[in-house]
Amino acid sequence: MRDPDENGWQSSAPAWIDRMSDRGDFSRLHVLDTPMLARVTALRPETALDVGCGEGRFCRMMAKMGVAAVGVDPIPGMVEAARKRHPDGDYHVGFAEALPVADDAFDLVVSYLTLIDIDGLEDAVAEMARVTAPGGRILVANLTSFSTSSAVMGPRYCRDTGEKLKPLGRYLSEEKLWFEWDGLRIQNWHRPLSTYMQAFLSQGLILRQFDEPAPECGPPERVRSYARMPYLMMMEWEKPALSSV
Repeated sequence: MRDPDENGWQSSAPAWIDRMSDRGDFSRLHVLDTPMLARVTALRPETALDVGCGEGRFCRMMAKMGVAAVGVDPIPGMVEAARKRHPDGDYHVGFAEALPVADDAFDLVVSYLTLIDIDGLEDAVAEMARVTAPGGRILVANLTSFSTSSAVMGPRYCRDTGEKLKPLGRYLSEEKLWFEWDGLRIQNWHRPLSTYMQAFLSQGLILRQFDEPAPECGPPERVRSYARMPYLMMMEWEKPALSSV
C-alpha cells in the first residue's frame, strides 16, 4: 500500500488548494495555459484524462470547451476539492503508475506539471500510453531539465552585479529534492531531458510538438526573470493508430 504523502503532497494539499484559484500561478496563467489550451482546441478531443489533476483546474477548463474530462490524483483531499469545485466533473483517486481507467479510453491524456512529482516515471508513461486511444495524443507540460538541474545546486550570485544566478548542477544524475514555499513542502525530481524522451519513445510514441513557450504578459520583473532563465516546456506525443492489416 503506497503512502499518498510519500512526496509531501498530502500534507501540502490544503495550502495548495488555498493558493490555486481558477486563475492559477504565474507559470500556468501567463506561460502555459494559452498554448496548452490551443493544443486542446486544435486536437478537438471528445474525451480527456488529466493525470495528477490536483484540485481540477485544467479539467474545468477543458470541460468548458466541451471535452468530457476525467481527473485522477493520488491525494484524496485534492480529489475532494476538485469535486466540490466541479460537481458535474468526474474525478478519481489513483496513482499515475496504476491509472484506474480502461485501455484506449481517451482521445487526449494530459500531464500538466506532474511528471516532476512522479517517482515511477517509466511506469507512469506506460500507463498514459495504455489509456490513450490509437491515434490519440499525450500532452505534457513540465519543468525544463536545465531549470531542475539548477535547483540541485541552489542559487549563486554574481560577484560584480549581485544578480542571482542559476548554475547547472549534476545534470545527468536523477535526483529527488525537497522544496518549501508558501506553506508547501514537497519533493520534485530532477531528470535529464533524455530520461523523459526515452520514457515516451520506449512506448512507441511519436513526438508531434515541442515548445518552450514565453510569457504572454504578467508582472514585468517576473517576465524579465523568466526571459533570463526559461523553465517550462511542452511536448505532444501521438500513439500510432492501429494497423488496418
